[in-house]
Amino acid sequence: MDDTQLLRYNRHILLPQIDISGQQKLMQATVLIVGLGGLGSPVAMYLAATGVGRLILVDSDLVELSNLQRQIVHDSTQLGQSKAVSASQKLQRLNPTIQIVASQQHLTEDELDRQVEAADVIADCSDNFNTRFALNAASVRHSKPLISGAAMGFKGQVSVFLPAYAESPCYHCLYPATAEEEAETCSQVGIITPLVGVIGSIQAVEIIKVLLNLGQSLCGKLLLFDAYTSEWRTIKLHKDPNCPVCNNVMLESIKKLSKSAV
Repeated sequence: MDDTQLLRYNRHILLPQIDISGQQKLMQATVLIVGLGGLGSPVAMYLAATGVGRLILVDSDLVELSNLQRQIVHDSTQLGQSKAVSASQKLQRLNPTIQIVASQQHLTEDELDRQVEAADVIADCSDNFNTRFALNAASVRHSKPLISGAAMGFKGQVSVFLPAYAESPCYHCLYPATAEEEAETCSQVGIITPLVGVIGSIQAVEIIKVLLNLGQSLCGKLLLFDAYTSEWRTIKLHKDPNCPVCNNVMLESIKKLSKSAV
C-alpha cells in the first residue's frame, strides 16, 4: 500500500477492526453487483469508495429519466446509456485505483456461473424475482455469500445468505413463491427516494463485514425497515428442510463425500 492509498483509506485504517491488513483484504476482493438501480447505486458507490479492488457490474437496462429520482450513480448527462457503463464511469471517477468490469448483457446461466465463481461476494440489487432466484441458485452452487436487499414503497429489507454454513437458509427458503406471482405487484408500486439509500448502505456494510469476517452478519435474519413509521424489526430465518435449492445441493455434496470415502 503506497502513501496515496494510506491517505485515501486512512479512516478505515484507524479502525482497529480493519487496520492495514483489513484494508488490503478489501483491495484484493471482488464483488459482483447485479442491478445498478436504486439499491445498486449506493452499494456500488460505497464499495468503490471503500477500495474494494474489483467490482463486476451487471445490468442490461438503459438509464431513463424516471430512474434519476433514486438511482444516484447516474445523472442527466447519461440518459440512454447502459446502466452498467454509466455506473462504471461514475465509480471510476470516484476511485480510479480500482478495477471495474461492466456487463450490459443478460447473463446466461453459464455466464452467471462464471461471474459468481470469480467473485468473493454477490450483491443482489435486482428488482425482479427471476433474477433473485437465479442469483440464489448460483450462490448455493458455488458456495458464495449473497447479500440481498429489496425496497418498495416505504419499506425495505436486507438479509445475508452464507451457503458455506450448513445452518444458513438460502433466499428460496425465505421466498419459495414463484417469481411470476410477484412481478406485476413490484412493477406497479412507487418508492420514496432515500429508502434505497438506507437499504443499499446496509447491504454495503454487510458486504464489508462478510469480506473481513467482522462482527455479526445478518445471516439467519431478515432486517426490515419501515420508513413511514421509522421502525426497525429483525425476524429470525430458518433453513427450510424441504428447500429444493440449498438442500438438494447439500444432498449431492453428501453423496459425493460418501462415494469418495468408500
